[in-house]
This record gives sequence, structure tokens and C-alpha cells, in this order.
Amino acid sequence: MSARAKREYVAAIYERYRQAGRREKGYILSEFCAVTGYHRKAAIRLLNHPAPGAARPARQRPLRYAASTIEALRAIWTAAGYPWSVRLKALVPLWLPWARRRLRLRPRTEEQLLSISARQIDRRLAPYRRELIKRVYGRTKPGTLLKHHIPLRTDRWDVTTPGFTEIDLVAHCGTSGDGEFVHSLNLTDIQTTWVETTAVLGRGQAGVQIALAELRDALPFRLCGIDSDNGSEFINQHLWAYCQAHEIQFTRGRPYKKDDNAHIEQKNWTHVRKLLGYVRYDTPTAQAAIQALYRHELRLFQNLFLPSVKLVRKERAGARVRRRYDAPRTPLERVLAAPAVDRDRVAALCALRDRLDPFVLARTIDQKLEGIYALASRNHRPDSASSAPPPPPEVRRRGGGQRLSIHPQPRGGSDPARPVTRRMAR
Repeated sequence: MSARAKREYVAAIYERYRQAGRREKGYILSEFCAVTGYHRKAAIRLLNHPAPGAARPARQRPLRYAASTIEALRAIWTAAGYPWSVRLKALVPLWLPWARRRLRLRPRTEEQLLSISARQIDRRLAPYRRELIKRVYGRTKPGTLLKHHIPLRTDRWDVTTPGFTEIDLVAHCGTSGDGEFVHSLNLTDIQTTWVETTAVLGRGQAGVQIALAELRDALPFRLCGIDSDNGSEFINQHLWAYCQAHEIQFTRGRPYKKDDNAHIEQKNWTHVRKLLGYVRYDTPTAQAAIQALYRHELRLFQNLFLPSVKLVRKERAGARVRRRYDAPRTPLERVLAAPAVDRDRVAALCALRDRLDPFVLARTIDQKLEGIYALASRNHRPDSASSAPPPPPEVRRRGGGQRLSIHPQPRGGSDPARPVTRRMAR
């Protein structure tokens, strides 16, 4: 008997079987099995299912997590700057005491927030993540002085103590590199992922050296080494003499090889570009406002409350490389577990973390960013329009300067000049 004939036979007896009594159903089943060769249990399942050709109801799991749990998770995710799901799961217990009062969480909601997995977080926040807009990158100039004195470092950093860092300068020049403008001097520690940033007006050698000294004093451990690119702001006598005087190891990466400084390049994106974007800041007022953000709320928010992951190893399987990461921890937690740190300063930071509300810090950062964005020089034009490169298509379409907020705006926002970004990097 062909499959088509079986389908026609099922359609012919389906209604008669559904309306029959118990005894009659037994006779119909016996006849059906004899004609088609079906097992009796298979025949029962077939005739008890929806009619042939009818649309079957969609199979859905019951929702385990209440809408209030997802809304609370979304509120924490937004306040934390949209971190990756694994980092978000790690920061939820740290933020929960403050979220409990601010969001008025019920015990059941708290239990679900602590039990939800990273994969489930990805699934439940996916509709909101798709509403965020994406964005692009930026510049450096090589120097030659003292290069033969400063050794290259091309291997993977393999350190077990804090203090060995990578540094870089991020330009806030908008679409024109002429004149003097603000730079962000960014420093990240390899072992603890601790990040310190300061704002410098111009890229003078003495100014960069003074800014590095300021960052060195702010670290909760001794600065043992710096690794930079080949820009003349780093490869100069001022910085070389400073490192020699303070016994700081000074190395550099290869020209035009950003992977040699991969740690700081990633922090340039998450800790600078996502906040200040690609607009031009070229006034002392703007520099002071950016400095006030870097040296107060932002460093506390990022180092005390935002967990990060570190690459442990890579596993190659044919052409594929699988990266394995350690458990997410905040930079402060990594500092606590590290040897040779300033215990008094670390204890003060721990007490500060217990006292600060991360939601208040996030709101203060957003308010300061609004003030900084208002200080951007949107009308600046190069002295020679013919010699300046044309702005990229994204800048022309948006009509000028751009900013990346710590809290990206959804699509269709009121200010088209404010770009937003993808989720924060690891």
C-alpha cells in the first residue's frame, strides 16, 4: 500500500474513529492495522493526533523566568553598560544589594536573577540587543628616537604579578588632525586588568611623561613595566629617562602591528571610544571635564564593579581555534588575589566599593558625558580643505561629530548625531 493511499485511508476513517465508542474504536484499529501494516500503538497515535493537513499547535516550553526578572536583569545590564552575558552573570551578585533597594526586588525575582544562566541571558536579552547601533575606529604616528634602546616585545604576556602594563594614546581630533587637541592616555595592567586613564591636551613628550607619573601614583601596586607602540609621544628622552630613574621596564611593539599591544587596543575601545566617540575636543575646558570623569567616577565604576575575563589558553582543532577564558572577576578582585600590592590602598578601595552605589555611579557618568559632549568642537575645519582627507561616509551621513555613550541609545532616538555601539568587549 503506497504512502499516498495510506494518507487517503487515514483521512477517510479519521472522523469515524474520533466519534466512535470504545468498542467500535477497537474494531476500527484492528481493521486499520490489517490494511496498512501499522503497529497498533502507532495507529492510535496517528488517529488521536490532529486531523491530516491541519496545522499543529506550536510546542512551547513554559516560561521559567518571570517578566519582572527579565526587566530587572535588563535594568542591571543597561546600568552596567551592556556587558557580555558571562560578565553580566558575574556582576549580578555584586550589584544585587543595590538593585534590591532600587528595583524593589521580590525574593522570587532575586532567586531567578542568581540562577539564570549566561546562555539564557543571551536569549532573553537578544531582542533588546538588536536595537543597539554599531560603530567604527582611529590613528597613530611612528617615532624613531631611541628605538635601538627600547626592546621589542612580540610574545604573549606571561606574567604572574601585577605592574606590567600596556599604554597607548587615543586622539580626540574628530575628522581633522591639525592643531592641538585632547588625547586619552590609557594604561592597562596585564595580570589584573586594572585600567587607569587620564586626559592630556596635546601629545607633548613632557606632558605624556607627567600624565604617566599621575597614573603610576594611582595604581594600587608598583608599576614594573610599560609596553607602548612606536609613536614619538612614547619613544623620546623624557619617558626613557623617567623609566630608567624609577626602574620601570620599557618595551615596545612592532610598527603597524596592533596585535603586539592587543590588551590596550581592546581597552581603548571599551574604556575610551565607546564613551567619547570620534568627535573633536580641543579646549582646556573639555580636557578638564574629561579628566574629572576619568579620575573619579569612571575608574571606580570600571575597576570595582565591572567583571572581565582573561584568555587562559587557545586550543586548535584543525582550522578552528577555540579560546578558553577564566571565570569573570572585577579588576579589584584580581588585585586582592595578587601578591605585591599596596594592602592599605586595596583595603580603602574595598571599603569604597561597599559604600558606593553602582547605579548612582552609572547615572553620574552619563550626566558628565552629556556635559563633555556639549564641549565638543563640531565646527572645526582644517586650515587647508584640499589637503585634508574626506570624512568617512559614516561621518558625512551623520552630519558631523559622533559620541559613543556608555549606555547606547536605541534606534530612532531623538539625536541622530549620537552613535551607539555593540555590546562591550570581554
